[in-house]
Amino acid sequence: MTVKLCLPAALGMILLFVAVAAANESSRPADAEAEPLVEQEPRPLATPSPLQMVRTLHLMQDQIATGSTEAHVGQRGLLSVLDIRLMELAAEVWQNGKNVHAAVSFVLSGGNPGLLRKLLELGSSVVTENDRPLVEGALAYVEGREEAAYNALVSLDPRTFPPTMSAQLALVQSALAVRKDPAKSDELLDFVRLQAPGTLLEEGALRRQVFVASQTGHIEKFQSLATDYLRRFRHSVYAGNFRQRLASASTRIDFGQDRSRFDGFVAMMQELEPEARRDLYLLVARASVEQGFAKSARLLASKAKELAEGDTVSIARARLYRAASMITSPEEIKAAVEELHQLDRALLPASDVALLDSAIAMAGHIQTMPGAPAALAEKAKPLLTKAAAEKTADLNTQAQGLEQLQALSKARDALSRVDKLIKNQASVSQ
Repeated sequence: MTVKLCLPAALGMILLFVAVAAANESSRPADAEAEPLVEQEPRPLATPSPLQMVRTLHLMQDQIATGSTEAHVGQRGLLSVLDIRLMELAAEVWQNGKNVHAAVSFVLSGGNPGLLRKLLELGSSVVTENDRPLVEGALAYVEGREEAAYNALVSLDPRTFPPTMSAQLALVQSALAVRKDPAKSDELLDFVRLQAPGTLLEEGALRRQVFVASQTGHIEKFQSLATDYLRRFRHSVYAGNFRQRLASASTRIDFGQDRSRFDGFVAMMQELEPEARRDLYLLVARASVEQGFAKSARLLASKAKELAEGDTVSIARARLYRAASMITSPEEIKAAVEELHQLDRALLPASDVALLDSAIAMAGHIQTMPGAPAALAEKAKPLLTKAAAEKTADLNTQAQGLEQLQALSKARDALSRVDKLIKNQASVSQ
């Protein structure tokens, strides 16, 4: 069962003192009210340690991964309260190495980096030589000094730290290493997921790792991780951002290359709501047409049409993408042209009307120009009208969440599409 944190931000700090208050209350005799009042000096309330304070913050943040918007809003207030509390602590408190690590964890969790600057100013009695790289590296990371952070943190072994600190360190190291060594970044993210299951740290690691796999061409891992994320963290506060990036990453994959690749994508899509699934199929089908992934476009457009269920706009778009992907096939070009001419332009968005015009124009050129496919592309170049090129040159729409997905990431000009479609025709017919 998922328990959401439904507390106002200020109430978060009460969690820090509940145990202490309860302990003080339980120490009173059961009949204390019946006894004569004796004036006593009030006992001071024990102050939670930095470690306890940061654990409370992590408890709240882990609720964000389960979809608690209250926790997402509440963490801002809790961070502010903790910032004041931690900055007020005496220097002696920080002579405990566990508390120094808690300070690093606090800052990496969104806390004020001024706390780490304060600890560094207190000198070696607080920040030992062993901890200095961790403290300085974390400070550099949150301040955006990437090279300094990398130099300080790259040599640290996350396995030598307690679980939460080790997971946070590995998450930072993966972000710093992803451009220089994607394989290392992927390995570190695996470590984070194993070290902090069910937490916001795991959610963040899984979200990042999906796109590392995409960028490095590990399509099967990309699909497996994306399916895992959608299955386990679909209600996360950050799931909307994940879906946008998932859509963008999917537009770069040729699903027609391998049937298992397409089947994996279909399995992944089962974790989405039908409407969101339909919109993503349409987005990726459109991108496949533009990139010359003809077989991929056909498969995706067909799936989108299955999910349209009376949505005339979606049906028209799916028909367009499928027909546009068929114009370079000698066996199918006639049927494709008929399909294109039958489409109701009034149902299509402006970008798709431009694609429709370009597909019809190119189909006409291909039908009237004899020769091998490779030669056709060269012969078609001077026949493109300026209007057709201008219609598609600057179109650029972004996925704004699967509820509002619109085709397309960025349209190519008509000539580029036809060139790529023709060059890929050999694989389509296989």
